[in-house]
Amino acid sequence: MSKNFDVVVIGGGPGGYIAAIRAAQLGFNTACIDEWKNEKGGPAPGGTCTNVGCIPSKALLQSSEHYEHASHGFAEHGIEVKGLGLNLEKMLGRKNTVVKQNNDGILYLFKKNKVAFFHGRGSFVKGDANGYEIKVAGAAEETITAKHVIVATGSNARALPGAEFDEKLILSNTGALAISEVPKKLGVIGAGVIGLEMGSVWRRLGAEVTVLEALPTFLGAVDEQIAKEAHKLLTKQGLAVNLGVKIGTIKAGKNSVSVEYTDAKGEAHTGEFDKLIISIGRTPNTIGLNAEGVGLKLDERGFIAVDGDCKTNLPNVWAVGDVVRGPMLAHKAEEEGVAVAERIAGQHGHVNFNTIPWVIYTSPEIAWVGKTEQQLKAEGVQYKAGTFPFLANGRARALGDTSGMVKFLADAKTDEILGVHIVGPMASELISEAVVAMEFRASSEDIARICHAHPSLSEATKEAALAVDKRALNF
Repeated sequence: MSKNFDVVVIGGGPGGYIAAIRAAQLGFNTACIDEWKNEKGGPAPGGTCTNVGCIPSKALLQSSEHYEHASHGFAEHGIEVKGLGLNLEKMLGRKNTVVKQNNDGILYLFKKNKVAFFHGRGSFVKGDANGYEIKVAGAAEETITAKHVIVATGSNARALPGAEFDEKLILSNTGALAISEVPKKLGVIGAGVIGLEMGSVWRRLGAEVTVLEALPTFLGAVDEQIAKEAHKLLTKQGLAVNLGVKIGTIKAGKNSVSVEYTDAKGEAHTGEFDKLIISIGRTPNTIGLNAEGVGLKLDERGFIAVDGDCKTNLPNVWAVGDVVRGPMLAHKAEEEGVAVAERIAGQHGHVNFNTIPWVIYTSPEIAWVGKTEQQLKAEGVQYKAGTFPFLANGRARALGDTSGMVKFLADAKTDEILGVHIVGPMASELISEAVVAMEFRASSEDIARICHAHPSLSEATKEAALAVDKRALNF
């Protein structure tokens, strides 16, 4: 195998493996280095997303939702379930199988696209505009060279000072996906995407879940109206969400964790939990990259400093995904990976940050793209809003899930869609229509005039667009 490459990608997560495949498609001799290991010590490309993030969490969310339907929802459909049981070991086993299928799928794609794969940790040795030496520390150490380097090393869970992750009692997303027995009491610090999704999984399976959030508002990045609706629905399900909390001392005992905190009123509390999930954000992963050794610049927060095209301060060195500025989303990393590969080829790769969708896979799901109503108010933009509840949607009634709504925000003068926000069934799928529409700078009238299949959840999108002009037909 040649050890000299046109493009070497360090990191095989969504940004890295997609960048490698696209570079290979464009005719470059390409390699990808990734150090993730499976249980047997073999390669497990896909990064945090595939191994301990997006993919396994969605597998568990799906399984736990089936369990909740069987225990509570099926009776309404005339389906009687007797002797319902939970085989958590099998549920976790299925999750692991889904992860392995994705790992193997990436290795197959590398082979199909003739991407050389190196299993180990990649780091800079030396280099300049003429090329870079990259060390691969794996089962056997080796050195490869590259004309262009794409850094896609992702991010790590942020720990609370004094409460380091042991993945037994104090858990990051990694431990939260591998709890071997349903805890009676589960604490979650942080009411963000990971906290709410993991809290939802274990609540459905029988845990009493308490969420502690430092911010005074619930899901501050989400449209306020949608966030309030989501808060109402999730607390009704049994998630105890405490806002404006100040965390004090956290002590791990033999079989439990105590958390001292004050609530929004300043009253002191001590929570005793069987397990504690800490989900307070993520930090860029540059550990072991030897960035300082080659003069690769990091910004004040530890991210690799890049310009709008993902170029670093070093010639022919690029960086994408969680390790650079912007939202820490797998699909954002993928788009940057494709764009960088195309820029290396002299093409005009493009990523539109204004049309990157966001999703929280709770039940109901929460999804949005574009501006929130509070952002438009702060920016002084004149807008019109239209909402439509799933309660008035025929397909939602048939599904037995009528919670939530679709909300459109459009420019008051031009009617261009500025933001779409959804809380409700299959919001993650419904948001794609809004992304396409906004990418083509469509108006709410455009969506209102498009024929949507009946009965379908997508009709709620059409009706919300009609509601911008106050002419919804079914509500």
